[in-house]
Amino acid sequence: MKSLKKVAGSVCALLIAFGATAQSNKTETSAEKDYLSSVEDVVITELANSEERDNKLVALQYLENAVEEGRCTPDMQVALDSLAGEGITSQARTNGRLMNNYPDIRAKACELLGKVATPESKNSLTKIALADNEPMVITAAVRSLGDIGMNDNDDVTATIAWAQKKNAVLNPTSSLALEVLIAYEKLADSVQDKSAMIQSVGAIATNYNYVTPVRTRALELLKKLQGSGSNSKKSNKDAK
Repeated sequence: MKSLKKVAGSVCALLIAFGATAQSNKTETSAEKDYLSSVEDVVITELANSEERDNKLVALQYLENAVEEGRCTPDMQVALDSLAGEGITSQARTNGRLMNNYPDIRAKACELLGKVATPESKNSLTKIALADNEPMVITAAVRSLGDIGMNDNDDVTATIAWAQKKNAVLNPTSSLALEVLIAYEKLADSVQDKSAMIQSVGAIATNYNYVTPVRTRALELLKKLQGSGSNSKKSNKDAK
């Protein structure tokens, strides 16, 4: 495994060298740009698929830079999907022991998927929100789902409601409940049937495992949702 780190380090150094050359050469051709992009994709893929946790962290650093610069490629998207499911959707075991359970890596990958904001990212995040048991990962997934804002046929709000209900039983966490409320606020206008969301918010408002500010915010959102629901019904009635 140490040799793998050395190889990864050498490849990373090579990529940096290529990048520096590209920066200094203003007459760089399109072919050279494509080559540098493909080299970066290969490096990130190899690091993300490595058995070493440190290599996965380096992959996340490269991915974060690419996402921030708006140049996330399909290969990078695949790498993010893989890292978001590290230890959940893809598991490595030795003598029955799970060896790649890295919640911090999954959480960071979920954060970056929210910035990529594609339908594929949304689908990956809904899977993680449903499958993961770590509050920090689910919190990151829910936050990103709210940021992306896609909610076809209420699929995202239904996922968030289910994840919140599960964790309210297993491990009620105020930080997760708060992110659920924030996501609901962002997605509220896209919800076709608000009943499930209203029930979810109501459950947070009455759960004394959560800190008072979270329950207070839930009550405030509950009033807004119920009010908007009434206005919607009135508008439909008037239209008839």
